[in-house]
Amino acid sequence: MVQRWNIRQRRRIFVLVIPTLVLGNLFASSVGSVFAQQAPGSTVPADQLRQQVVDKGLAFLAREGQSGAGTFSDKVGPGVTALALTAAIRNGRGIDDPMVAKGLKALEGFVKPDGGIYGNGRLKNYETCVAMVCFAEANNSGKYSAILKNAKAFVTGVQYGEGDRDPSDPWYGGVGYGGPGRPDLSNTGYMIEALRASESEASDPAIQRALAFVSRCQNLDAEYNDTAFAGKVDDGGFYYEIPTTKIDPSTSDERYTADGGLRSYGSMTYTGLKSMIFAGLTSDDPRVKAAVQWITDHYDVKNNPGMGAAGLYYYYHTFASGLNAAGVKILQTADGAEHDWKADLVAELARRQNDDGSWSNNNSRWFESDKNLATSFALMSLSYCK
Repeated sequence: MVQRWNIRQRRRIFVLVIPTLVLGNLFASSVGSVFAQQAPGSTVPADQLRQQVVDKGLAFLAREGQSGAGTFSDKVGPGVTALALTAAIRNGRGIDDPMVAKGLKALEGFVKPDGGIYGNGRLKNYETCVAMVCFAEANNSGKYSAILKNAKAFVTGVQYGEGDRDPSDPWYGGVGYGGPGRPDLSNTGYMIEALRASESEASDPAIQRALAFVSRCQNLDAEYNDTAFAGKVDDGGFYYEIPTTKIDPSTSDERYTADGGLRSYGSMTYTGLKSMIFAGLTSDDPRVKAAVQWITDHYDVKNNPGMGAAGLYYYYHTFASGLNAAGVKILQTADGAEHDWKADLVAELARRQNDDGSWSNNNSRWFESDKNLATSFALMSLSYCK
């Protein structure tokens, strides 16, 4: 069943289609339209251009990105390896493809006795979650079912639940990088996605706990956000973390408004939207409505809204996966322009692709100057643009 709905707010009109969450394999499905728009300056239809760009990107990973051990950028742990393999599988490479097969074997080497899938332990949750998504993509035969079961127990074990925090606590339901420190929306979103990829239902207690944290990361003055930040910005977007100590707005114009509000930005808002949908929320929920309104107000395929070039390829992935999860096909913004986001994203990533088939970010924040990471994010983004 597909629910169609229209929102008219501040003269911005858009159409959003949100499918109910009936999953065989959530991440293999696509509700996007087939389009025939052309990239600027190109005579190649968008879907053909997408395939050409994907083929060049995958060739780079196989030729230059993968080490002899089967890993990608292993100096930072198994996370990039998991992302690269997921990108390959989602773009049509089988598990018997030499690059994929070698990489999966290498990734298995990071499975720990505690169920986690990580390197030196600094990024336990993040690395385990992206590895779970990868193994779920490759698990048609059930080969990785035991690994996924143990990994689920691990990531839900590092979540702030009833044993650690009261449900009234702003950190309740959140997940950080795996240690005792503060949780954040990115890691919590990764956990929700990993649980759904490994066939947990939206009603899973861990996902519903996570939804409480996700809702408190939204700039929405409503019952779902009872923090002191809810009404300071109130634009429907999302922020990265929830401070629990007094903040000084002068320390970061990027993060804080003058009155101590938390600024919304692109990659976190798409993460928030996707996470809410994976947790079972539908189009009539005010949190979803507010998030999509923010997206129509800040539509952009050239920058990470609020962050510029920082984290741009991570933004492209959250942008594409979030809009795909929400079933958005066309966005009509205030100026009346209609945006086929898939065609727009294909054209932009084609423009940004390096001659060797890779992508990289001149802004090195969050390691995106690494070609393997940026290329993996770009290819994962393109997998939603078929």
